[in-house]
Amino acid sequence: MSRSILVTGGAGFIGSQVCKALAQAGFTPIAYDTLEKGHAWSVKWGPLEQGDIGDRSRLDAAFARHKPEAIIHLAGYIEVGESMREPERYRHNNIDKSLALIKAAEAHGVGHFVFSSTCAVYGTPKRPLLDESHSFGPVSVYGETKLAVEKALRARARKIRSVCLRYFNAAGADPDGEIGEAHEPESHLMPLAIDAMLGVGKPLSVFGDDWDTPDGTCVRDYVHVADLADAHVRALDYVAKGGAAPAFNLGSGHGYSVKQLIETTGRLGGKPVPHSVGARRPGDPPKLVADTTLVRRELGWSPSRDLDAQIADAIRWRRKMPR
Repeated sequence: MSRSILVTGGAGFIGSQVCKALAQAGFTPIAYDTLEKGHAWSVKWGPLEQGDIGDRSRLDAAFARHKPEAIIHLAGYIEVGESMREPERYRHNNIDKSLALIKAAEAHGVGHFVFSSTCAVYGTPKRPLLDESHSFGPVSVYGETKLAVEKALRARARKIRSVCLRYFNAAGADPDGEIGEAHEPESHLMPLAIDAMLGVGKPLSVFGDDWDTPDGTCVRDYVHVADLADAHVRALDYVAKGGAAPAFNLGSGHGYSVKQLIETTGRLGGKPVPHSVGARRPGDPPKLVADTTLVRRELGWSPSRDLDAQIADAIRWRRKMPR
């Protein structure tokens, strides 16, 4: 009998890819998802438990039925701009409900926990590459909520052994074309650029071109969703073996500007990306690029798919995805 892992948010963009990677590694992924943002069609490698992580009785039933040995917690609201407009909604969903999940894990004796965090916990970088020792200073409510959950997990280190994975920008789509990004509404740059290029979305809005960066547009570190999923499987093993590092950056270590992403999308897609430049967006640092030294050393992980591969996979997916 294969070992069960509870994956909250397992019907989402990253969660479904994590479930696929877990199944390929011999686990049974239990996708626990409200389907508010996720999709039942992306749950293909294990059962779907439809429920809210804030619903203790529903959680108890899922724990009793599947007896998971670990939790990978990806459920949460993720939009920076929305978090600034609706801070209390984000705090309730991302912090309060995560605490309910952690308490349920403790009650059921599930002592291994991998948390989907974000580079947004660092805020505005004080040096060119962000490593895990960088000070915390989130400039968005979204970043604040993720940092609060990280701190809650560290406070429970005697009962729950955890590791936090600080994503930079998850991008791309399943290399096999089975699943991919399908948010409604979509807020991520790469799929918005591709949809604009394909003519199925409106022209892309660029939030400012007067940032302190080489071409004036924000610089971000993009990492392929399949590489991210691989890191989660490695993180599970790391936690199970008593690894001591509390957090890892998951990025490529390379920064690309919004302008570069638009140009690359046009080149790979065969036509330009219609776009316009507007005002800056609150909560956006000008540059976020990962120092990945620690994760390469401790997990033996390094991303294998560059920006061209990410965009090519995403274009293929956006052309065929359910709409």
